[in-house]
Amino acid sequence: MLEKAAYKQIFKTSFKSPVTVEFWDGETQAYGEGTPIAKIIMHEPVSIKDIMAHASLTLGEAYMDGKIEVQGDLQQLVTSAYLSSQSFLRGSKFAKFIPKRSHSEKASKEDVQSHYDIGNEFYKMWLDPTMTYSCAYFANESDTLEMAQTNKVHHILNKLNVKPGETLLDIGCGWGTLVLTAAKEYGLKATGVTLSQQQYDLVNQKIAAEGLEGQVSVILEDYREVKQQYDHITSVGMFEHVGKENLEAYFEQVDKLLVDNGTALIHGITGQQKGEGVDAWINKYIFPGGYIPGLSENIEHIMGTSLQIDDLEPLRRHYQKTLEIWADNFHAVKDHVLEHYGERFYRMWDLYLQACAASFEAGNIDVVQYLMTKGPSSANLPMTRSYIYHADVASGVK
Repeated sequence: MLEKAAYKQIFKTSFKSPVTVEFWDGETQAYGEGTPIAKIIMHEPVSIKDIMAHASLTLGEAYMDGKIEVQGDLQQLVTSAYLSSQSFLRGSKFAKFIPKRSHSEKASKEDVQSHYDIGNEFYKMWLDPTMTYSCAYFANESDTLEMAQTNKVHHILNKLNVKPGETLLDIGCGWGTLVLTAAKEYGLKATGVTLSQQQYDLVNQKIAAEGLEGQVSVILEDYREVKQQYDHITSVGMFEHVGKENLEAYFEQVDKLLVDNGTALIHGITGQQKGEGVDAWINKYIFPGGYIPGLSENIEHIMGTSLQIDDLEPLRRHYQKTLEIWADNFHAVKDHVLEHYGERFYRMWDLYLQACAASFEAGNIDVVQYLMTKGPSSANLPMTRSYIYHADVASGVK
């Protein structure tokens, strides 16, 4: 009874919007005024002590194990908790429970493969046909996900102000959409680098199928092993994997691999508010070794190189929408996921997609594109940003 009373006290201030809670003994309690956005069903007690110490990990595991269920909008429920200044999620000290994770080349390879080598077939089930697993760019609210992912690639290449015949390196190339587009539509000689065997194999299949062997290549190695310099460098959704202790070396490597007056576009999840850049549950189950750097943290590392910032563009709402579409796609293939991966795996990924969308919606995290020049800022770029949008329109981003 004491534990139940403690729960009731916690729920009074944990959500910005009204919710209903059904406890393990059948008692139902409403919190907040108005129509509840969701109903939380607690099939059994979960340790209050563990929740207050490391809420993300404790509640995430309880949801995966079916001890807690949510009827209604899970994303809005998590968003509501993030927006409440007195929420258990706001007060959690979970970061200190994360074991220190090595970011050696061996450990980084293991981390990447644990996530991306689940299997290409898994990602094909709910990503769009471009197989792009990063924030899309919605030029219009009505854009499909495939259109928005294509927009994103064009927007990046247009920002770089690339010219036919130039070279491009994509650090963390995913399933190859950016390098293939750079070669086919912009006339670049493009190279991708990845640690995922599954991605490497599929990109090579695409290169062969499209007859691009002389123009596109992919390397299966750590980005720290790359030696050749390039006219342009892109890296999309990559620096979140390098670890806090390696961020400085990451930006130094970008600087080292870029020719003088070359341009680089780094696109990644960034915190705009002060706070821990780690999440215990996501680190344990989704992205081992993950770390979300703050905006000032990245800028400080950039300032330690010869790179200079030409443009910063936040895309928070774009990633929220991307994740919401991914979640809808994932729900549409629920039966297939359950058949091949099981209930716990399905609940884990469902929570991951919706909680991440909630985190963007609440403003806990952002995604920012950093456009940089090696050497004097804008030395190799037009005087104003208008060139980006003119090129976007010309390439179909309208």
